[in-house]
Amino acid sequence: MRSSPLEAEVQKGRFITFEGIDGAGKSSQIAAVVSLLGARGLVVEQSREPGGTRLGESLRELLLHEPMHLETEAMLMFAARREHLAARIEPALLRGEWVVCDRFSDATYAYQVGGRGLEPEKFAALETWVHPGLQPDLTLLFDLPPEVAASRVASTGADPDRFEREQRDFFVRVREAYLERARHAPGRICVIDANRSPEQIREEIETLIKERFFA
Repeated sequence: MRSSPLEAEVQKGRFITFEGIDGAGKSSQIAAVVSLLGARGLVVEQSREPGGTRLGESLRELLLHEPMHLETEAMLMFAARREHLAARIEPALLRGEWVVCDRFSDATYAYQVGGRGLEPEKFAALETWVHPGLQPDLTLLFDLPPEVAASRVASTGADPDRFEREQRDFFVRVREAYLERARHAPGRICVIDANRSPEQIREEIETLIKERFFA
């Protein structure tokens, strides 16, 4: 049975996420991937988490700057995500567009489960509730030693948020949780050595994307 034109168009949409501890260098690489996809004539929806919508950005400010209970933090992360999915990600994918997002649920697992100690079962329940059956087509995990990442963050001169003010041990746990997540989803999560030049990283990512989606 042949697919309808609408179904064929929907199948072109892809969801790519970027992950990694603060200071891993995702931002410039996200811009490069958006340019790469745009050069191929693809429509790209670029966003970030927490955030991505008016409500999500308001929740982002609370999450980054207001002290709160761990479970409140996790639920607010997923509340912002549910709004983001409903308002931007899911509609874009249904239109056949490509979505490129700075962080998604892997970040919540790494920061709230790995870093803060949220029970994995509570995370899994929220993930299943908020986006059952939906995971990124490709996740690029920027892996970097915490001390290198901290030096990069400090060099920006920006006021750190409450996550960036955490101690090294916190980021060691976050990194370990990210790598654990990658081990459980090797077909989706590609670990990128972020302790290299931006040019080397960009070349590897472009090769990955071309081989995964355009070969």
